[in-house]
Amino acid sequence: MIDDLFGQPTTFATPQGLSDWNAVQLGFLAHSAATPGHLAAVLKAEPDFALGHAARGLFFLLLGRRELYQTAREALAAARAAMQAQPVTPREARYVAALAHWLDGAPLRTIAECEAVLDETPTDPLAMKLSQAIRFLLGDAAGMRASVERLLPAYAHDHPARGYLLGCHAFALEETGDYLRAEIAGRQALWMAPNDAWGLHAVAHVHDMTGRARQGIDWLAARESAWAHCNNFRYHVWWHKALMHLETGETEQVLALYDDRIRKDRTDDYRDISNATSLLMRLELEGIPVGDRWEELADLCARRTGDGCLIFADLHYLLALNGAGREADKAALLARISRDAEQPADPFAKAMAAPGRDAAVGLVAFSEGRNGEAFHHLARADAAMQKAGGSHAQRDVFKRLTIDAALRAGYLDHAERFLNERKNLRAGSEDGFAACRRALISGARGPANARSVPAE
Repeated sequence: MIDDLFGQPTTFATPQGLSDWNAVQLGFLAHSAATPGHLAAVLKAEPDFALGHAARGLFFLLLGRRELYQTAREALAAARAAMQAQPVTPREARYVAALAHWLDGAPLRTIAECEAVLDETPTDPLAMKLSQAIRFLLGDAAGMRASVERLLPAYAHDHPARGYLLGCHAFALEETGDYLRAEIAGRQALWMAPNDAWGLHAVAHVHDMTGRARQGIDWLAARESAWAHCNNFRYHVWWHKALMHLETGETEQVLALYDDRIRKDRTDDYRDISNATSLLMRLELEGIPVGDRWEELADLCARRTGDGCLIFADLHYLLALNGAGREADKAALLARISRDAEQPADPFAKAMAAPGRDAAVGLVAFSEGRNGEAFHHLARADAAMQKAGGSHAQRDVFKRLTIDAALRAGYLDHAERFLNERKNLRAGSEDGFAACRRALISGARGPANARSVPAE
């Protein structure tokens, strides 16, 4: 038994793997691209390290890919075999149980296991970050905030993970609308942990949600070293910068960031796809041509129509298929989403079964110019969209589509209502998108132009 960097007793047969295990945990906190390599080294040196196998399985499940569930099951089998080979601590056993619960379709019980670890050892940052990550997938911003805030008193100023804890707090504060405190916490997080890309990006979110795009560009431009080490999360930070340039009207810079940063590596991770599709959709809504960029994304998304892990991913796959006009593929994806809505298999699916289907139908209708139908379905899904996961900034593309569907259908009052709701969410700030749409509404006002739809 050896204590790790954070003072947690950990079952190692020898000290050989401890350095790499510490690096795994720090890497996971910092979204480091080096984390998988360190984990592989740990398991090579310590093949009977149950916690390492459990972490590997949980990391794979966070990727939201159906084919990786089998890999996660293999990790669970290895963890259980390791528990038979040598005794483990109760804390380590909870991680194995957490993996088993998720594979059984009960991610809420996975969260409960993480929180049980934190009840006993609140300064375990691995459990803290896992709880945050899974709650994020479930759209549980309030739970993210409550979870991290109960831990704050336990992390002394010199705790090695305090900066990362503050980064998680910053993001949870931002997602629950406490923008001033979020910015303070995010800045402090980065001061304590200069590679805390999560805290850095929380501050970028605050700039977005409070209508300070130019300041947001300056914030990111001065701190590129804070996310240069990242895995695919670095694409997401570049995405934030691109959104800010879009707001300032610098569309050439947006497209350059898209080509040179956001889609440079052309991965098919759903988070990377969501960055790309939502950015292209925003550009098209502003009348900016995107060339053939949809095609590359559609080729990848056509292979994911049967996945069904996360409705958040599915809806972004659908954006790509719509954008490229892949009729057969988008029909296949829409049919699968509809089937899944009839018998949702787990909390991810149950929370968004009917709203997810409405959102998907609305996106297809919008792409085909059936704007009234698109608005009807997108508006009906809107109230539940947080449960799809993602952030306010990520889900905003669906809010924009709902508003534009209303405008194109002539439903001016409804468009204005959604604009007002969006303004309230953004601390009363208005961006260029909103200003343009309000101008369109003002120009179209009049008895001959104003139509409405039945209240939902």
